Amino acid sequence: MSEHHSGFVAIIGRPNVGKSTLLNALLGQKVAAVSPRPQTTRRRQLGILTIENAQIVFVDTPGIHQPRHKLGEFLNYEAEEALAGVDLILWLVDSSSPPTEDDILIANLINSISPRTHRLLVLNKIDSVGADEVSTHSGEYAKLLNQASVMEISAAKRLGLGELLETLIQLLPQRMPEYPEEQITDAYERDIAADLLRETCLIQLRDEVPHSLAVRVDEFKERENGMAYIAATIFVERESQKGIVIGEGGKMLKSIGSAARKEIEEMGGRKVFLELRVKVSKDWRDNQNALNQFGYGKRK
Repeated sequence: MSEHHSGFVAIIGRPNVGKSTLLNALLGQKVAAVSPRPQTTRRRQLGILTIENAQIVFVDTPGIHQPRHKLGEFLNYEAEEALAGVDLILWLVDSSSPPTEDDILIANLINSISPRTHRLLVLNKIDSVGADEVSTHSGEYAKLLNQASVMEISAAKRLGLGELLETLIQLLPQRMPEYPEEQITDAYERDIAADLLRETCLIQLRDEVPHSLAVRVDEFKERENGMAYIAATIFVERESQKGIVIGEGGKMLKSIGSAARKEIEEMGGRKVFLELRVKVSKDWRDNQNALNQFGYGKRK
């Protein structure tokens, strides 16, 4: 019998470097919300890849950054907690730019972890920058991290992913799989639906709204005809933002609902009836009770 490798890989990095894009690309299907906006990911989520002789359990994390409110503190907490007990830390960076203050913060965090935990520095977005610039930035990032191997990829273009997978498998311990072969994530369908709805809002709304927005799924039912019924509330912090989300004559909310419904249907493989409403929760990002209500409370 050939050897079997299995283990947990935390994908860490600052906001908007492509962590969720990488996870979806490696799994070959969408389990994590993706948008051009920073901080699309707000919770840890497992992505489980089972192939012949290997199972890699990826832990997708929020982007680590300098927090400006309680939500930001929670995002950093989620990312830092994800590093506990993993077999390998994959630090994903943007090859088109030199290290930022957030990158230095992340490097210091990784360096504080036991040296027995493998670490891999992966430069993403190599399709958008010249080879000389990638090489320069690669050296700058590598200087920040102790005992790390370095790889270059483009998650969006799927460049270098085969080599990345081979490297991950070889770095993981020989161990039997932790999860059934058919399982691809630990997230419930209603939670993924909420993230896909928020992703749609991030893509379609103006700059002043996205980070002030939260989504709560109030009802998730499967009807007798096999269709899923989902009722969800979109929360914003200001009355003016509520008007932007709804749009003139309800056009924006209708557009959000239509696009999100298609994403959720593709994820679940069935028809969806999606009912949306919009509410104001003043300054919810600094309100611990509201954070708990929206699922952003620290896990016990």
